[in-house]
Amino acid sequence: MAEYKDSKTALVADVDCTTAGKSLCEKHGVRGYPTIKYGDPSNMEDYKGGRTLSALQEFAKENLKPVCSPANLDLCDADKKKQIEDFLAMDDSALDAKIKEKKDEQSKLEETFSSEVKKLQEKYQQLQTDKDDGIKKVKESGLGLMQAVMAHKKKTGDAKSEL
Repeated sequence: MAEYKDSKTALVADVDCTTAGKSLCEKHGVRGYPTIKYGDPSNMEDYKGGRTLSALQEFAKENLKPVCSPANLDLCDADKKKQIEDFLAMDDSALDAKIKEKKDEQSKLEETFSSEVKKLQEKYQQLQTDKDDGIKKVKESGLGLMQAVMAHKKKTGDAKSEL
């Protein structure tokens, strides 16, 4: 954080999501710790890179600079500029409705993901139980004794081989 404290284009901050920063973390979808986010404060992105100091410094050098946004239209390609201009032309209620629609869509995707992961976890647990029960039955059916007898036969030269 000290490396970027005087930067006019980058803010590196530490937020405690369990105390005063809880509402900020909820607003930006922070669910696990540590979480690293970057980008425009109104459109934060998840950082997925390395966690070493050198990896973070390299990422910062490449990414913590002004980017395409309504405040920096000159940094946008033609498609993004057109999209921003279209959004700027919308009245507030229409833009709010569009934002709500997209957030609802995002929430539905999160809910679907969570419920499907829960189903997978339940299936995994069932498969694990079935495997453990099956292995226990195989062992109880005499596998261990069969292996011990075979090892004993090989040791004493009593093993019979077919020609």
